[in-house]
Amino acid sequence: METKVDEIAERIYRFSTFAPEIAAPAGFTFNQFLIDAEEPLLFHCGPRSLFPFVSKALAAIMPIERLRWISFGHVEADECGSMNLWLAAAPQAQVVHGQTACMVSLNDLADRPPRALGNGEIMDIGGRRVRYIDTPHVPHAWESGLIYEETTRTLFCGDLLTQIGEGPAVTKESVLEAAMTAENVFQATSLTPMTGPTIRMLAALEPRRLAVMHGSSFEGDGAALLSQLADYYDAALAAKRQTSS
Repeated sequence: METKVDEIAERIYRFSTFAPEIAAPAGFTFNQFLIDAEEPLLFHCGPRSLFPFVSKALAAIMPIERLRWISFGHVEADECGSMNLWLAAAPQAQVVHGQTACMVSLNDLADRPPRALGNGEIMDIGGRRVRYIDTPHVPHAWESGLIYEETTRTLFCGDLLTQIGEGPAVTKESVLEAAMTAENVFQATSLTPMTGPTIRMLAALEPRRLAVMHGSSFEGDGAALLSQLADYYDAALAAKRQTSS
């Protein structure tokens, strides 16, 4: 197994591991992202089984001991399964997430107390500004939250825009059709009246880059792509209501 490293923006690195057995024959990627600032931040930990590969890839960029912050979209094995392994490898690192995730899970699960952030709170990590955003049930957990790096205008999307297969690290082509195909396979997104509005709130940030956890990241008009995604879920919710009425 190999973890590939790509710089998707200035000093933002994507670590990607391909798992051909998941969603075979196309396969599936697991991606983590490093913001290499004065206080480096890792978004997504990966499952425990990938830690040897991802940590080796990160160590090629910088000493693991420099890692200061660890975050992820929600509490799930592929997002944070190796969280405590990272905490052990980086003695100064601290998990950072929203207040709900810390209250219901991370205060107990993390080997060191996490830092809880309020919705919209900004962390200055030295040369980069990271904004935490609550996104409950988007895509599928009540403690969900994403981060937006304001300097490069990179939105770390978590499970949003998940794609099957192993595409390029970054694409300027729309990933919407591929994401809809994956959604039809996994049916992972919670359809609620707030799904569309939450995604439109993310679109209002006007990101230049969407860092996707499973599949290729997108570079271009992130606002337009996210607006189209919101339209898709609005239509899916309307269809579901009509079927159940």
